[in-house]
Amino acid sequence: MRNIFCIAIALVFGFSIVKAENPEWGATGHRTVGEIATVYLKGKTKRKIAELLDGQTLALVSTFGDDIKSDKKYKEFYTWHYVNMPFDVRYEDSEKNPEGDLVTGIEKCKSVLLDATSSKEDKAFYLKLLVHLVGDLHQPMHVGRKEDKGGNTVQVQWFGNGTNLHSVWDSKMIEHYNMTYTELATNTNEISKNDVERLQQGTTADWVNDTQKFTVKAYGSAAIGDNLKYGYMYYNFEVVRSQLQKGGIRLAKVLNDIFA
Repeated sequence: MRNIFCIAIALVFGFSIVKAENPEWGATGHRTVGEIATVYLKGKTKRKIAELLDGQTLALVSTFGDDIKSDKKYKEFYTWHYVNMPFDVRYEDSEKNPEGDLVTGIEKCKSVLLDATSSKEDKAFYLKLLVHLVGDLHQPMHVGRKEDKGGNTVQVQWFGNGTNLHSVWDSKMIEHYNMTYTELATNTNEISKNDVERLQQGTTADWVNDTQKFTVKAYGSAAIGDNLKYGYMYYNFEVVRSQLQKGGIRLAKVLNDIFA
């Protein structure tokens, strides 16, 4: 009987780890980033995007990067969703994944979109992927440690249910807040034009380094086995909201630079 119980426990925890190895903000988070970005797009950028996406919105295509994971022919893009680097190392000085990462993935998307010889089909594909990856860049656990797969193997509880730290930051807090992506996008913090311009400065690598500051805090916010509840939301959800807003503002900058 004891052996059967142990096997059952192992299967439960094993399932949560495997499931969480498909890292994402969660659909609501990605759509929020896309919706916020739309507010900051220039008119010409909006027209070019509408043409490439046949009228589809950034919010709609924002989950594309995760949707294609179910098709093995797109497995080359999997490592583009994250960067693994130690806390005391900047991206520029970190050991790079030879299969690519968030930074190289975003730069590839930009290069295809800026190439006049790229087909409309290729441009649409990489545009949808770009929208998703810029969102991923602002999820703190996507700039996590290699040894625990960005918090995927840091087992915790969420209101008494087993999960892991990566999932808490991906979707658990957003789901608990219980707002739609349009509500989250509408209810962002007030921000000045100067602050928008400040957030949009820098390179993709600079933005990774900026996100890593919150990654360090996220790792320090919980220990293995902790039961995270209302107090955790109180102290950490504002970071989630801020990163979603920041992701949208920066995505708009990237798209305006490409199309406008």
